[in-house]
Amino acid sequence: MDLFSRSWTALRTAVADVPDEDFERLSGCTGWLVRDLVCHLVIGAQDVLITLVTPADSEPTVDAVTYWGIVELPTGEDPLDALIPRLAAAYGEPRLLKFHFDDVGSAAGRAAQLADPAARVSTRDEVLTVGDSLSAYVLEWTMHHLDLIAHLPSAAEPPAETLASVRATLEKIAGNPFPASFSDTDALLVGTGRRSPTDAEKAALGEFTARLPLVIG
Repeated sequence: MDLFSRSWTALRTAVADVPDEDFERLSGCTGWLVRDLVCHLVIGAQDVLITLVTPADSEPTVDAVTYWGIVELPTGEDPLDALIPRLAAAYGEPRLLKFHFDDVGSAAGRAAQLADPAARVSTRDEVLTVGDSLSAYVLEWTMHHLDLIAHLPSAAEPPAETLASVRATLEKIAGNPFPASFSDTDALLVGTGRRSPTDAEKAALGEFTARLPLVIG
């Protein structure tokens, strides 16, 4: 729960600090501008709110780690992926998109703080505790924070503790640790295909290289 708040607060602050002109820059998400990514985050905040008010009575089927899995590399043909840039463009001005994100994002943050971590909720046809649900979002918020600042060198990075947590989650999903020589950020960027490994990194990764990138969904 604490890591959710830290990662979400850091991401919301980073979005608020992005100059308007940088909303037209590329993000770390292939094919998406910064504005498209922020629009996606609005939907993510809505998903948090929806999940928290979707109670479940049955036993949990997944936890914060098993909620995620390795999926096929996106082709860009998913209807929602294609819709995001059109929605983002419809805002017209970055300040309007910032306002909506701050509004919905603040609500999601408050709802998370008020929720019972032990309560069970349902999302994506799975059941998990509120605590695990919010913990799962730490991966998404941290990776998208890295996507947000990919081409904004002066922007603040995600908190160190959330980077370390997400690295540990990614290693559990993969069933394989990253070399100790990798920083947490490099492990996440290389591991998820957001950056190609250098020759030295490939040597350190060994056979693990052939399993990369890990596309998480």
